[in-house]
Amino acid sequence: MSAKETVRNAPGDHGLSEKGLKAGSVGLIGAVVIGISCIAPAYTLTAALGPTVSEVGVHLPAIFLVGFIPMLLVALGYRELNNAMPDAGTSFTWASRAFGPWIGWMGGWGLIAATIIVLSNLAAVAVDFFYLMLAQIFSNDSLADLTTVLPLNIVTTLVFIAGACWISYRGMETTKTFQYVLVAFQLLVLGWFAIAAFAHVANGTAFDATAITADWFNPFAVESFSQFAAGVSLSIFIFWGWDVTLTMNEETKNPKKTPGRAATATVIVIMVIYMTVSLATLAFAGIGTEGLGAGNPDNQGSIFAVLAGPVMGPFAILMSLAILSSSAASLQSTFVSPARTLLSMGHYQALPKSFSKISPTHKSPSYATIAAAIAAAAFYVITRTLSENALWDTITALGMMICFYYGITALACVWYFRAEAFRGARNFFFKFLAPLVGGVILLVMFFKTAYDSMDPDYGSGSNIAGLGLVFILGAGVILLGAVLMFFMYLRNPAFFKGQVLSRASQTYNP
Repeated sequence: MSAKETVRNAPGDHGLSEKGLKAGSVGLIGAVVIGISCIAPAYTLTAALGPTVSEVGVHLPAIFLVGFIPMLLVALGYRELNNAMPDAGTSFTWASRAFGPWIGWMGGWGLIAATIIVLSNLAAVAVDFFYLMLAQIFSNDSLADLTTVLPLNIVTTLVFIAGACWISYRGMETTKTFQYVLVAFQLLVLGWFAIAAFAHVANGTAFDATAITADWFNPFAVESFSQFAAGVSLSIFIFWGWDVTLTMNEETKNPKKTPGRAATATVIVIMVIYMTVSLATLAFAGIGTEGLGAGNPDNQGSIFAVLAGPVMGPFAILMSLAILSSSAASLQSTFVSPARTLLSMGHYQALPKSFSKISPTHKSPSYATIAAAIAAAAFYVITRTLSENALWDTITALGMMICFYYGITALACVWYFRAEAFRGARNFFFKFLAPLVGGVILLVMFFKTAYDSMDPDYGSGSNIAGLGLVFILGAGVILLGAVLMFFMYLRNPAFFKGQVLSRASQTYNP
């Protein structure tokens, strides 16, 4: 009799249950498009290229490669977890099944906190480029300065968040239709920018033509480990978002296979886009600290806003539109992850039952989607009021949050499949080695970035009582999660006692 694996779990469907979402509404291509949209390549590049160059210089491609490796390894682990337990709660559900409710709750909180933070940033960038677009359309530079008028900026940002919330509330089919157009447009413009930049280099009209060398791809050439860690943390941020394809698993066709395949495909496609555009940017502008140089601090807030005109000429407005569409599209698609994680946490009684409500018309997480929008709006208003450098510091803090919950989920894969990890080469690589290496790398980056960010000069240099604002944002959000978790334990202890979603134990029987 041949060997077979058996899994002993809680009564019922492995302790998991459906939540009322609309099944079969998204296929593989749709999932990849939404994954790319959530990552928002045009937005993330314009926001992160400058800060990453300031840390690692011309070794930007090397840092991208290093950031890509743990993302791919973790994505492989996510795929295995999804094959075994397709559930919209993803990190929350899987970590709960592997490690128990307390770690599972914090894994879910890490995902929710990261997405709430980035929702506020996405809305802010959309607003900046909205007013820049108006200035370009009407040939009136003063219109671009309207984004600096704080009350107007806040009101416009809240309008963008409300619009994205409304589309998300209408379900995955509306989301998918909205994303096809905006994703195609931003990828077209990024391709145009890269080709035009390389053409300038070839024609001798680039600002600071810089020859691409093999050294750019060598991560060991970075001067210090702190610079390396900061660069990797930022590069991880720009890959983040592919896991949205997993949170849609209860709504995809073939939920055990499609989400994992979409996640892997999304990470690879994004890597190709990033490498092409970053090489074009460095080759055209160099890393100098003057003029159009990518190392100029004045250019680091939005590198494409500075380079689009010199590179694309009269078509520069297309880049403004691309970043606007990228941030707006990602603002909308990013709602998918926190809404479905909140839905699952409500469904399994880790949060109040109201979070488990489903729209009877659109079959979407109604209460959770609105709650995510309110939280993102509140976070933006608070951070923008406290610090003008909120965008820079929250991007850096995001790296910490992403490493935190990705690392937990990757190690959950290792622990959940421990009974079968050494039975065959495929199991060893995909269920043990890949998620183990990816998870350890990300958790090391988390602790290193957390330690470095305590320095008041870290990030934008903003601090409170001598502690860097980046550390306060990252550690403060995690601490807030722990407080809320304890409050939920006091209010409804059933989940935390394993009475709703129990840990899974695996045995191997011949």
